[in-house]
Amino acid sequence: MDLVLKNCRLVDKIGEYHIGIEDGKIRNISKTPLNADNTVDMKNNYIFPGFIDPHIHFRDPGLTQKEDFKTGSQAAANGGFTTVIDMPNTVPKTNTYKALKEKIQIAEAKSVVNFELQAGHNTLDEMKKMVELHPVSFKVFMDLESDESLERIFHDLSLLKKSTDYNGLVATHCEKKSIVESETAKLKEKEENEAIDYTYARPAQSEDESVKQAIDLARENDLRLHICHLSSSKSLKQAKNASKSMPVSWEFTPHHLLLDNSSYNTYGTLVKTNPPLRPKEKSVRIGDLDEKSIIGTDHAPHTLEDKAKGTWDSSPGIPNLETVAPLLLTEVNKGNIDLKIIPKIFSQNAAEVYGLDNKGKIEIGYDADFTIIDLKREGRFNIEEFKTKAEYSPFDGWEYKGLPVMTVVNGKIVMNKI
Repeated sequence: MDLVLKNCRLVDKIGEYHIGIEDGKIRNISKTPLNADNTVDMKNNYIFPGFIDPHIHFRDPGLTQKEDFKTGSQAAANGGFTTVIDMPNTVPKTNTYKALKEKIQIAEAKSVVNFELQAGHNTLDEMKKMVELHPVSFKVFMDLESDESLERIFHDLSLLKKSTDYNGLVATHCEKKSIVESETAKLKEKEENEAIDYTYARPAQSEDESVKQAIDLARENDLRLHICHLSSSKSLKQAKNASKSMPVSWEFTPHHLLLDNSSYNTYGTLVKTNPPLRPKEKSVRIGDLDEKSIIGTDHAPHTLEDKAKGTWDSSPGIPNLETVAPLLLTEVNKGNIDLKIIPKIFSQNAAEVYGLDNKGKIEIGYDADFTIIDLKREGRFNIEEFKTKAEYSPFDGWEYKGLPVMTVVNGKIVMNKI
């Protein structure tokens, strides 16, 4: 074999294991030692199926001063992620065959981790062409579309599913355009705006109504629905109820789980994001994580200049790839999260929703993607040590306990802090 990882702890098994890797695949899982050209001691740390982030913005092409596929994928590896799924709102948008093909070529040339791409919606003919390149889903920014437009988009996606091998998965940014426009206009009438006003310009009601609309449209058009960065507790209830009768999944970001809108008073526009941080009584919290949840970072870096243009003009987005795992492992150490759900919320569930075959599990024949965790490693976040181009994080300076110490992608070690 090419590589053996020895002295591994598996979250669902007692004792130490040895994992043999050959040609980028898991070839053996054994309690007895294995021979290989290269053996690396895991020192009794936990080994998880490689973490998958279903929601990142690497800004490549068009906005590479904020991030590109090289720096973004290095940040992913540094944070323990072996696979990322990039969003289509680059420049140009990834909503044509030409743009999608060009982004694939960019990612192939630059990425140090596995990647998949989501496509933006377009005409039915253009989407048929894009399906040939196998995007893992189509993304709909519902906050940018009218009700009539959304009905057409979902209908076209249903036709696409019937006429191609499109898997029927639609990922949605759920905020209702009419409510956002109305509430924003009201708040702009104030003599002076504060950063926290942004949370009321895009209230929880806009997400709740948009989630209901997305559920209804997906059901009517026989599509699978994935709700991105779910932030409202009422929206979570709607999603859970809908999932009993149709395929619905959802993801949580670390900032919506760990912060609330009072953070605007501390961090100002650095924590501006869409959907915005919610009032504590309306927000999802750490206790909402269960074995069906998915973690999506919505890693959305900007320059410091872009983040300092005031309440309305500052760019929305927070970089999260290098902080999310330690943040949630800290919650494991506090007893707020069961360690056994970590492989599900960081890997297995996203692999199942996005159809990433041979990923999300540590089993013979699966891809040799691993995230190795030292649950006892303590430290303090320092933005200057991150790989992302972003020079800000609301979690900069926070203490953590629990850290990804090695990332293995297709049998190759791409990050090692053991």
